[in-house]
Amino acid sequence: MTYKNFNEIIHSKEAIKAFSGIYGENETDTQQKRYSQLASKMQSDFPKSELENTCDGLRLFSSPGRTELAGNHTDHNRGKVLAASIQLDNAAVILKRNDNVVFLRSTGFSDVKIKLTDNKGNFDLQPKPEETGKTEALIRGIAAEFHKRGCPVGGFSANAESTVLPGSGLSSSAALETLIGRIFDSLYGEGMRSPLEISRIGQIAENNYFGKPCGLMDQTACATGGAAAIDFKNTENPIVKKIKFNPDAAGYSLCVVNTGGNHADLTADYASIPSEMKSVAAYFGKSVLREINKETVLSSARKIRQKLGDRALLRSLHFFDENERVNTMTLVLQAIENIKRKKEIVDAFKVYLNQINESGESSWQILQNVYSPNNPADQGITTALALTRDFIKQQCSHNGAYRVHGGGFAGTIQAYVPVNAMSEYTKYMETIFGAGSVTPLTIRQTGATEIIV
Repeated sequence: MTYKNFNEIIHSKEAIKAFSGIYGENETDTQQKRYSQLASKMQSDFPKSELENTCDGLRLFSSPGRTELAGNHTDHNRGKVLAASIQLDNAAVILKRNDNVVFLRSTGFSDVKIKLTDNKGNFDLQPKPEETGKTEALIRGIAAEFHKRGCPVGGFSANAESTVLPGSGLSSSAALETLIGRIFDSLYGEGMRSPLEISRIGQIAENNYFGKPCGLMDQTACATGGAAAIDFKNTENPIVKKIKFNPDAAGYSLCVVNTGGNHADLTADYASIPSEMKSVAAYFGKSVLREINKETVLSSARKIRQKLGDRALLRSLHFFDENERVNTMTLVLQAIENIKRKKEIVDAFKVYLNQINESGESSWQILQNVYSPNNPADQGITTALALTRDFIKQQCSHNGAYRVHGGGFAGTIQAYVPVNAMSEYTKYMETIFGAGSVTPLTIRQTGATEIIV
């Protein structure tokens, strides 16, 4: 599609069906306007140099953020998680280029431009120290992994906008990685890469180029879409099982509360969790905790405390218990799929919520990722958990749940609040953490994708 016929095509019956399938019928008009604005601004505001080498027509892409439902810090030790893609996403209008330059403009951020080849025309895809921690590193790393796998790569110009705010705990980085991966795959790889392969490519780029030792859960949830139970026992081929998940059917609203805090100086805190878990595994000659069990660890708990310290022991215990919670919660959600009566759905969902609360308490007390030990004065997550626990107890007669969401240390908590109390909860939390700090979530069924209109 061209700029000239863009608005006509984007309002066609085929486009309405495509947008409705991804965003829902109530959001179709909003998203059509959003993509139209991105296309219009690309035409009017982009530097001419970033448009003159483009070819083919305008193409549309979207990749959602994700919410972690259970499995806090388990994926990096080949554990199990429950996760789901959400309605917030990274949207982009793309033009393929006939050179090997990637130009990315994303609303609210500085432009990113990298050349994938050197002055002789050879691909230059090795990690560059000066790009560590930057978007350039992710793009180069994703291109490098595609190239390594025998898939052609090349340039594109993109005008993007993300509603997955950085630092929100909803994985804006994975949404970007899977977006870039899907763009390369659609433009140059004939769309042949599965969601899992796109996920793995994004993780490799984040680990080896961006410099963050993340697991694979975030990318898998963003790329796959919907709610899913994911078993990372085999990291090259995780088992992904789609699960129906609708808290509204049980009378609850799902949300996250952004407590703020600075993530920039927390890399060492994040890295300490997989490192300490793996140190316990290494004590038994294994690489990850999934290769041993809780009973084995407890049988040597005294020696582990002496050699590795109490926190490493505690974090390993969290891993084993959190894996079991994922098993239980998966079974509960699968059972709910077959329940017809509202009361029985509500009763079954309370079992699920009890597991959520156990997960939250475990992360808070045993995993200990609620604040950085280097900055004990900054405890936004701890405060939000305590206030939510009190609200649910006092205002909801104990009906609800709360947990640490994502990496922890700063950022967000997750809460399940009865629908009829959600407005009051939002007002209560926003008086403390600021306007807009509470974000309601709905589950999006489509992962990273090209929108075909």
